[in-house]
Amino acid sequence: MSHLLRSHAPITDTAWALIDEEAKTRLTPGLAARRLVDFSGPLGWEHSATNLGRVETVPNDGLAGVTARRRRVLPLVELKSSFSLDREELLAGDRGAEDVDLDPVALAAIEMVEAENKAVFHGNAALGFEGIVEASTHPEISSGDTIDAYPAAVAQAVEQLLRIGIGGPYGLALGREDYTAVVETGEHGGYPLLDHLRKILGGPIVWAPGVDGAVVLSLRGGDFLFESGQDLAVGYSTHDAQSVQLYIEQSFSFRVVTPEAAIRVTPVTA
Repeated sequence: MSHLLRSHAPITDTAWALIDEEAKTRLTPGLAARRLVDFSGPLGWEHSATNLGRVETVPNDGLAGVTARRRRVLPLVELKSSFSLDREELLAGDRGAEDVDLDPVALAAIEMVEAENKAVFHGNAALGFEGIVEASTHPEISSGDTIDAYPAAVAQAVEQLLRIGIGGPYGLALGREDYTAVVETGEHGGYPLLDHLRKILGGPIVWAPGVDGAVVLSLRGGDFLFESGQDLAVGYSTHDAQSVQLYIEQSFSFRVVTPEAAIRVTPVTA
């Protein structure tokens, strides 16, 4: 039996299909980290730690003449975002309704997206993760007080990476506000700012809810490692006569191997 306990929920296959599709639709656009770092897995719910290939010496009390060293690992963390669905709405979906209220699924998905992006890009000491921004060895680059200065800031970041031998292509994770500003802006002559940035980077520009400002990073591989245990999935908690309590859950670890392979660009100040 799966730990998600879906078979215990008073939910039909039809309703589960609606829930899963809504979760997938809402999760996919914002999972910026997975599109820009090395993703491995999923390795399963039982996978608990990432091998770091390192050891630490430990006291050898009671082991006369023997040296003891302990393997170091990075524990995976579990993230869960809970929500509740009205049972009457699920029954309406079983009857073929096209307007089933699945807003709680969408809200839980947005929370999960932001939590994952924040952990990867900005770190979380409680989770034991150092994020890309806090690990970076480069001073952050100012984007200035107008969105028109963005290409210069991104070009400066790319040049700094090239100068120290960090090859491309490069990707750009853009927080909500900066992404909106970039998409809406046309340069002199009407040339889309988004296209200009793509030419500078040679790689994707990704909408990244939860990111503060922007991050330019190399996509050459091997610099930023995301290891998935349980991939994102919807599980069942409990229910009563009116509602069903569900959740979106995942487990993962993240580590920065090459801190110098990314540079933060500050948000536009205007």
